[in-house]
Amino acid sequence: MSDTHMPPLHEFLTDPSRAERLDPALVSLVETIADACRAIANHVRYAAFEGQSGAAGGTNVQGEEQKKLDVIADDEFARICSDVPRLAALVSEERDEITWLKEPEEGDYLVYYDPLDGSSNIDVDLSVGTIFSICQMAEGDRAEVLKSGIHQVCAGYAIYGPSTILVLTTGTGVNGFSCDDRSGDFRLTHADLTIPPTTSEFAINVSRYRHWDDAVRVYVDECLAGETGPRNRAFNMRWTASMVADVHRILIRGGVFLYPSDADNRDKGGKLRLLYEANPMALIAEQAGGKASTGLTRILEEVPQSHHQRISVILGSSEEVTRLEEYHQRQG
Repeated sequence: MSDTHMPPLHEFLTDPSRAERLDPALVSLVETIADACRAIANHVRYAAFEGQSGAAGGTNVQGEEQKKLDVIADDEFARICSDVPRLAALVSEERDEITWLKEPEEGDYLVYYDPLDGSSNIDVDLSVGTIFSICQMAEGDRAEVLKSGIHQVCAGYAIYGPSTILVLTTGTGVNGFSCDDRSGDFRLTHADLTIPPTTSEFAINVSRYRHWDDAVRVYVDECLAGETGPRNRAFNMRWTASMVADVHRILIRGGVFLYPSDADNRDKGGKLRLLYEANPMALIAEQAGGKASTGLTRILEEVPQSHHQRISVILGSSEEVTRLEEYHQRQG
């Protein structure tokens, strides 16, 4: 593919042939988030030289140990995005409270973000990323940030691996943009990403087997049984401990990702956060032709009760998500 077929992010977002013309303020916000992701990628790349590896010595609001880069990524994302005129508030995994930037008005935007997903992988040099979701404030919204995922106007993530890739949906498909280090531009390299409905690959943390509900345990057992089992084919299992990395692999070659609620985390609602992890990834999965579910309900229809709410997550190839929903319904 030549450069002529790789438009930069701004050209892609403002292309007059798009089915839906984007609000210029949204375009500006997305480009600013891309700038923040580029800056975070540089911190990740040079962490060892700048003394930014290892633990920060504290915990976040979730009670999870913070890495130095968690704090740096959060500060960088907030610093770069705070000057966007139509951005009313930031909701971060790393901050207990909502960061209000202005008196909210109709048409302003809200950004929910996980500044450095999978940061436990930093010290072993595996892929990490940034996840974000954008909603718009409607008339009468005044300071309302607890929006279900169906209200997202944009969702995306950046993955910091062999290359830095920004994956984005504005509600009309999913596209990936690789950062050209020579120019700093994000250019379209992965157009119209889709998740095939059928797969023979799943991603789950099997060390939690003893905590799983029967529905999840039966599903995984059937996959592991291979050609002689009820699925009549072999399955591969992958687990990176980085939602961004696992979901990106599914977008590129198919699969299903599971981080279900279980006996150990059910009192908290699950492991992953609804607003800045599950919702954006669910929108991306659906826009790519896949499904995203708690096992019983569509993630995007979940009504949040708090801005750090946790939830069960099953997403990816539609046939596998449907099968898992059937198993959950059968379990009762």
